[in-house]
Amino acid sequence: MNIDFAPRSLRRTLFHTHPALLALGGAGLLLCAAAAFGGWKLVEQQRLREHELRHVRERAAAISARPVEVAQVAIPEGQAVFVNGAIMQLNLPWRDLQDAVAAATPRSVALVAMEPDPRKQALKITAETRTSDDMVAYVAELKQQELFSGVVLTRHEINEQDPNRPLRFQLEATWIAR
Repeated sequence: MNIDFAPRSLRRTLFHTHPALLALGGAGLLLCAAAAFGGWKLVEQQRLREHELRHVRERAAAISARPVEVAQVAIPEGQAVFVNGAIMQLNLPWRDLQDAVAAATPRSVALVAMEPDPRKQALKITAETRTSDDMVAYVAELKQQELFSGVVLTRHEINEQDPNRPLRFQLEATWIAR
């Protein structure tokens, strides 16, 4: 029988507590302290990341607010002329030119060559026909086309070596830029 009339105190309670329970309580306290320390470290890391993110956003806003500096590249004159010529060739209205010439060309006229000059917006046409009347009618028909602002006969000759003696002529048609 265990009779104890001493008043209860913390010291007496700890003395009578089993050592395994004390060890378990100490381990629990250590785990709670470790969890609190880990939580505190996570909160500090989150604050640090928020600060870094705010700093990055401020820098991005400052960079985007600055005017963009474009490097001035000096292009040699020869290269610029060459590139502009190539662009003019690419922007040449080939389909419109071919459609206008095809619409104006009768069966009595044979097209030999078409040479565009994009700088002058001119098309040199070489053709053959049997008579000068067909040649004049062809020039008049080309003048009626909407695409051409002017058509000029530049030269004509009779091919003596050909037994049919066709009339070969060359004209220059200036087109309207659209």
